[in-house]
Amino acid sequence: MDLFSAPPTASNIPLAHRMRPQSLSELWGQEHLLAQGQPLRQLIESDALGSLILWGPPGCGKTTLAHIISLLTKRRFAKISAVNSGVNDLRQLVRIAEQELKIKGRQTIVFIDEIHRFNKAQQDAILPYVEQGSINLIGATTENPAFEVIPALRSRCRIYRLNPLTSEDLQHIIDTSLQDEERGLGKQNITLEPDAKEHLIMYANGDARLALNALEAAVGAAKPDRQGQKVINRQIVEGILQQAALLYDKAGDEHYDHASAYQKSLRGSDPDAAVYWLGKMIAAGEDPRFIARRLMVTAAEDVGNADPQALILATAAAGAAEKLGWPEARLPLTQASLYVACAPKSNSTIIAIAKVLADIEKQGKSYPVPLHLKSAQYKAAKEYGFGVGYKYPHAYPGNFVKQEYLPTELLGSTYYVPGNEGFEKNIKHRLGTWREKGKDKPEGD
Repeated sequence: MDLFSAPPTASNIPLAHRMRPQSLSELWGQEHLLAQGQPLRQLIESDALGSLILWGPPGCGKTTLAHIISLLTKRRFAKISAVNSGVNDLRQLVRIAEQELKIKGRQTIVFIDEIHRFNKAQQDAILPYVEQGSINLIGATTENPAFEVIPALRSRCRIYRLNPLTSEDLQHIIDTSLQDEERGLGKQNITLEPDAKEHLIMYANGDARLALNALEAAVGAAKPDRQGQKVINRQIVEGILQQAALLYDKAGDEHYDHASAYQKSLRGSDPDAAVYWLGKMIAAGEDPRFIARRLMVTAAEDVGNADPQALILATAAAGAAEKLGWPEARLPLTQASLYVACAPKSNSTIIAIAKVLADIEKQGKSYPVPLHLKSAQYKAAKEYGFGVGYKYPHAYPGNFVKQEYLPTELLGSTYYVPGNEGFEKNIKHRLGTWREKGKDKPEGD
C-alpha cells in the first residue's frame, strides 16, 4: 500500500497527501496546460499521451498530475524515485509492466520522480523500454531537462513546464482543506485568521505541499477554547514556520535562476538588486565559491577594461570568501558586488573572443604561426627561418613598430573594439594611435 492506494481518510497520512487531487477538476493551477481545450488536457482525455517529462518547482503538482493521468487513462501506475532507485529497480518494474500488458492488455505508467538524478547511463537504460512501448514514462524534474535529461530521452518525450502555484491557487487549496470533511479538516472546528493565512501563503511561495504541511502543524499546535474551536492566528503560524522559506534549491533550477538574476543586476548597474539576489543566495547557504565565480565572470565580461580594477577586486573577494567562509564571506562578496554593479560597463572583451572563435569555426582551418613570430630560442631555429625578421618593439620610439602578428590569411581583421566608458576611453585612443601608425608603409629592418 502506498500514499495513493491508502484510504484518503487514513489518520496516518499527512494532510498534503489526503488532499491530493483525484481528477483534473480538483487540480488547481496549471491552466496554461490543463484548461479546457489546451493540448495537454486533450491528449490526456483522448488517451493519446505517450511518454512525457513534467518540469516545474516543488509542490506545483507534478506527481499529482502523473497519478491523475493514470486514473483517467485506466493505466497501471508504478512509481520510483531516482534518489534511491537504480537500473535494477527499473528493470523489475518493466518486467511486471510487460506481464501486465501481455496478460491483461493493460499498459503501465512508470513515474520516475527526480529523473534528473539518474546519470547518463541510467537514463540510457530507460530508452529501449520507452521505444518499445513496454512502458509509458512520466518523468518529474525540478531541473531544466535541456541540461539534465539526455537528448535521446528528451526526443522521445513531450516536455511540459509547470508553473509555481499563485497566491490565489494556494488560497483555494487551503480553504478547500479547511472545508473538506472527508479528506481535510472540515470536521474540526478551525478558524484561520486572514493575516495568518496570508503569512502561510507567503511562506509556501507557490508550493502546495509546504502550505498544507504548515497548516496541519499549526492546527496541531493550536489549543481549542471552551467551545472546542481552534483559532489559528499569525503568532501560531510564525511559531511553526520560524522564518520565511526561500524559494531556492541549491541543486535545482533556482540555483541557476538566482545566479542569473544576480549577474543581470550587476550587468544592469543596479547595486540594490544585485545585493538582494546576493543576499538570497547567502541566506540559502549557497557555496561562496559559486557566487564568487559568477562575480568574476561578470567583472570580466560586462565591465572588462572599462574598469580593470573590477576583476582584481572580484578575484580578491573570491579568495577572501574562500578563506573566511560563512558568515564573514558575505562582506567581501558584497563589497565587490557593489563595486562591479557601479563600475562603467563594456562587453568588448567577450565580443572580441566571440569573433575570434566564430572565425575559427567558420574557416575550419588552423593557420600556422608566421615564421617571424615562431620561437627562435633553440640552436637550429634560424636555419628554418624561425624568428627571422621579427622586430623588437622596445627598440623603436614609443615601444611600437609596424609589424604583422596575424596569419597572412587574416590580415586586416579587427577583433577588439574598445568602448567609450571609463578607462577604455584611454585604451581606445592609444590603440587608435597605434593602428593609425600601422597603416604607414613599413620600414626596413
